[in-house]
Amino acid sequence: MTTNRLVELDDFGGPEVLKIVERDIAPPAAGEVQIRHKAIGFNFIDIYQRKGLYSLPLPTSLGFEAAGVVDAVGPDVSEHEVGERVAYMNAGVGAYSERRNVAADKLVRLPDNVSDEMAATLLFKGMTAQYLLRRTHKVEAGDMLLVHSAAGGVGQILTRWATALGATVFGTTGSPEKRETALAAGCEEVIDLNDPQWPETFLALSGTKARVVYDAIGKDTLLRSLDCAAPFGLVVNYGASSGKAPAVDPDLLNTKGCLFLTRPSVFPHNADPATFRANAADLFDAIAKGHVKADLGARFRLDDIAEVHRAAEARRVKGTILITP
Repeated sequence: MTTNRLVELDDFGGPEVLKIVERDIAPPAAGEVQIRHKAIGFNFIDIYQRKGLYSLPLPTSLGFEAAGVVDAVGPDVSEHEVGERVAYMNAGVGAYSERRNVAADKLVRLPDNVSDEMAATLLFKGMTAQYLLRRTHKVEAGDMLLVHSAAGGVGQILTRWATALGATVFGTTGSPEKRETALAAGCEEVIDLNDPQWPETFLALSGTKARVVYDAIGKDTLLRSLDCAAPFGLVVNYGASSGKAPAVDPDLLNTKGCLFLTRPSVFPHNADPATFRANAADLFDAIAKGHVKADLGARFRLDDIAEVHRAAEARRVKGTILITP
């Protein structure tokens, strides 16, 4: 058997619970492919899981997305071959590793114009933006959107892609120094969430409420996000970087303007292999057109995984984080 280095945690808690261990990795079983990772993506959901906010059976590894090369294929696998470049984002946790056995139907082939690093930093976040823009609400020219955390990984992709589709995007950030990053991504204007009157500031700058509010922050922003949505508008809570969003009384949606509120996730939107590959093709097309790109904020080695989590939680990184084995 081959020895594999991976991140493992035996308990939930701070970054210090993340440990590098060595484990033997078996050859791929029937229907599986063994991937040698070249680049590993980081997402804020990794922090939620490390803390136990999204509970996992212990011990566990972390990480949802990676890109690499097929080193071996198991029995009954015909759609992939050794040496092929592939990526995944919906194969369960375990991407924080040098190698991994992954079900073949969870993989997508990478086109030549998408590098390993681009795939590892864009696939999960890009597929999140894809369903938000195409499925949760089909963004059209003329839509006015409010995007929270517009300088973050998903926020920048969401802003760029929506702008390319003809929408006008206003953004928010949690610190004034991230303002320029959000503007560079295409925001018409950027509001500082440290301002207690940020909804009023948004309305003063925009002159109108948003057709859709994309809220990945949750606890600290959701109720005020309702004040920013136009009548019959949509508020999308797709993350919880400040903590779990508060419960919302349905009558409140009525009094705020007959609003729609949803809490979607990337995984159900890509559970079917054919749908996943079609959505990935849509993302790769947007990358080829220049509508989607990753602004790499920081690069870390797998050995420094605890520092990855510290930097992300402290909001020290603008843009995406890349991990290399």
